[in-house]
Amino acid sequence: MKRAFLYFLGLILLFSSCHTTEKKLEKPKLVVGIVIDQMRYDYLTRYADRYGEDGFHRILKDGFSLENAHFNYIPTYTAVGHSSIFTGTTPNNHGIISNNWYDKFLKKSIYCVDDNNYRTIGNDGTVGKKSPHRLFTTTIADQLHLAQNMHGKTIGISIKDRAAILPVGHTATAAYWYDGGDKNQWITSSFYMNELPDWLKKFNNNNKADEYLNTTWNTLYDIKTYKNSIADNNIFENNLNGQETPTFPKDLKKLREKNENFSLIKTVPAGNTYTVDFAKAVIKGEQLGKSKYTDFLTVSFSSTDYVGHRYGVAAVETEDTYLRLDRDLADFFNFLDAEVGKGKYTLFLTADHAAVHVPSYLQSLKIPAHYMNTKKAFRDFMLEVTQKYFNSKELIENVSNYQIFLNKDKIESLGLDRNVVAQRLADEVVNFDKIYKAVTARTLQTTNFTEGIMNALQNGYNQKFSGDVLMIPYPATLIYGRKGSSHGSGYSYDTHVPIIFYGNGIQKGSSTQKYDIIDIAPTIANLLKIEAPNSTSGTIIEEVLKK
Repeated sequence: MKRAFLYFLGLILLFSSCHTTEKKLEKPKLVVGIVIDQMRYDYLTRYADRYGEDGFHRILKDGFSLENAHFNYIPTYTAVGHSSIFTGTTPNNHGIISNNWYDKFLKKSIYCVDDNNYRTIGNDGTVGKKSPHRLFTTTIADQLHLAQNMHGKTIGISIKDRAAILPVGHTATAAYWYDGGDKNQWITSSFYMNELPDWLKKFNNNNKADEYLNTTWNTLYDIKTYKNSIADNNIFENNLNGQETPTFPKDLKKLREKNENFSLIKTVPAGNTYTVDFAKAVIKGEQLGKSKYTDFLTVSFSSTDYVGHRYGVAAVETEDTYLRLDRDLADFFNFLDAEVGKGKYTLFLTADHAAVHVPSYLQSLKIPAHYMNTKKAFRDFMLEVTQKYFNSKELIENVSNYQIFLNKDKIESLGLDRNVVAQRLADEVVNFDKIYKAVTARTLQTTNFTEGIMNALQNGYNQKFSGDVLMIPYPATLIYGRKGSSHGSGYSYDTHVPIIFYGNGIQKGSSTQKYDIIDIAPTIANLLKIEAPNSTSGTIIEEVLKK
């Protein structure tokens, strides 16, 4: 009898233990997806000894860091990156193949989120005529809304419209972005609402951007301590309009008139601080994390991208921007602790792409790097090829984004085989200076590349929207001026980015195993116990999640 009693007591204790564990692993009240525009992974390590304890170091110490995470497609651009992060799949599925691309049906270049069916909400301008209609799949935010029967709030914010709109998908409560120039307002589209909420009107009236711009950008610390960067005055960086040299200090109050007034805030670290200010206002104004449902907020920091483009990877400006961003993140994390509660939110931090060192700087170090003109010189080269082999200079309709679009009507009228024309161009284009590889759309449709840069090209190829011949330049090649930097390739300098998970349901630790950017969405879906986005091709990162 005593043995039976002890056995029964053990079962009760076991059940109680399991029940307690389940309570500890309850869903977060808020998920925050942070994307830092153009952040290379090595910015975490390069500036590590200069970061404080409450920003990057906090989530690295108490969260889970993936040290070998990459984008697994080409091209690595902002719209494509944000779409892939939050849909858990690549452009061949979600349909966002660039920021801008040639539409072979409309016969013109289009922008990823333009939509004339909607109007600007917040002012009388046109920059709010946007929607996610070109994104053909759901995002993790959409799936959360569906799982909660459209309860809870999902909101995207960024200075850039595409970085606010695409992450939260089609069912979003709202997406907000910044209209600079002389407007100085956070706005939205009638796709989401017909009037700005009162809290946002109040935020716009506070005019914090004016405060940030009526000052001088100087380095956070003594400029002599910026040992991770090249000399402040060098030939590899662009100036702000009105500056003779790309050097500190930068008198923003004087420079704003020649740099589109309030739009200047995008291109300085204060743009990130302003984004944190706005994120706080969104969380308070919408009472995120306060209901019985899980809310989702996406925050994209864009100023890092503007700074990187203008000054490059090795600039003092870039280092200073990240040191200041580290402080902004610390402020934001502390705000989440106070407003939502420690242990009640989950966040992940990543980037939409990385960037290459300024090629002219690499050249100065005798590292192979290149510049390329794909406009007149490249088009002339292709026209010579089509004239030589097919007796026509009218077979090419468009060349953009390292893709050739054929004039199919002309090819058909001449009785030519489109696949033959495309293959000939692919065979010949590798003879053009700086083009390293080329492949036809037909090959990408019929051959399975399982690894390497050709696999990345295939993942970025969309049968409906992409061109007929796709090209890959040499490493460290830009279609760009000789100052400043850019991105877009499938090489590691553009694909290797941080992925850090932190908070409710996340293990502490790190991993050097290779993961893809598309693994974030299914991992968050598993954490929330909801269905992953409807075209997800990523996998769950099991070692990140608490059991």
